[in-house]
Amino acid sequence: MKKKILITGGAGFIGSHVVRLFVNTYPEYDIFNLDSLTYAGNLENLSDIDKSDNYTFLKGDITNEEYIESIFKEYRFDSVVHLAAESHVDRSITDPLSFAKTNILGSMVLLNSFKNLWQNNWNDKLFYHVSTDEVYGTLGETGLFTETTPYDPNSPYSASKASSDHFVRAYGETYGLPYVISNCSNNYGANQFPEKLIPLFINNIINNKALPVYGNGKYTRDWLYVVDHAIAIDLVFHKGKNKETYNIGGFNEWQNIDLIKLLCVQMNQKLGRSEGESEKLITYVKDRPGHDLRYAIDASKINKELGWKPSVTFEQGLSKTIDWYLNNKEWMQSIVNGDYKNYYEKQYK
Repeated sequence: MKKKILITGGAGFIGSHVVRLFVNTYPEYDIFNLDSLTYAGNLENLSDIDKSDNYTFLKGDITNEEYIESIFKEYRFDSVVHLAAESHVDRSITDPLSFAKTNILGSMVLLNSFKNLWQNNWNDKLFYHVSTDEVYGTLGETGLFTETTPYDPNSPYSASKASSDHFVRAYGETYGLPYVISNCSNNYGANQFPEKLIPLFINNIINNKALPVYGNGKYTRDWLYVVDHAIAIDLVFHKGKNKETYNIGGFNEWQNIDLIKLLCVQMNQKLGRSEGESEKLITYVKDRPGHDLRYAIDASKINKELGWKPSVTFEQGLSKTIDWYLNNKEWMQSIVNGDYKNYYEKQYK
């Protein structure tokens, strides 16, 4: 039987990299990309593989129960890689209900359709739920998040993702549904919607706009190159153990202000600007509510069990990322001129 895999949110940032990897690596699989094409979904992200024989795009909303039931019955997906989510913390603070609807209800609709389709015939089936390290809350100056760290979400976004994680586990325990979960750190790379820090600041430096830094800029994050994340998802999908959780991180902690200064240095070099020129754009702004101090992932489990580790240093990955945005200014411009522009002006005025 030919494997049929539904990848949700496949036109988004991380999802498009996962779709591309699966389509190109596994021509014997049928890959279905389900995306509602809201502001962060962009089919241009997949223009290089959209004519592939093993690729099908489906436009739909994961919260639409009738539609989701219908496509499960029509295509009989034996596996789901669930990435579709509202993911921006700032947006979750201004509109928490949309995050609850998409991230919680949408996940439940998918779980229910998967359960209803296979009715305990779970051989060679898998529901893979992609989550975030933010469900664990915040760390002090020391320590790392492990797969057994208690959940302690602090934003509407992380609370909605924590809830969806719990529902996946509940379906596994109640119905026997086979699942794996991965919790990742901050991703960066090509095709990321420019509300997130790195593409936002790349675009602002290009256009000599302010670089808004929350609070004192000392917030610490672990950064993961999106291509490495897609490779890790591939490994967990094929080799991960049923009902296990895998933390995926870059072994790569940076304080926001240090990351921004490194970004400025690389941008100055690539744009032929004088030393310190882009750094003048750094502007400190009022901190956001419930801002977690530090995230840091212990990714030793996936390293030891599945042999995964990052393929690039942060400096290398950041350089590749900047080069992509500099070589794809039209992609960035078409997005910034759209609905994101109004949000950006409201958020950072």
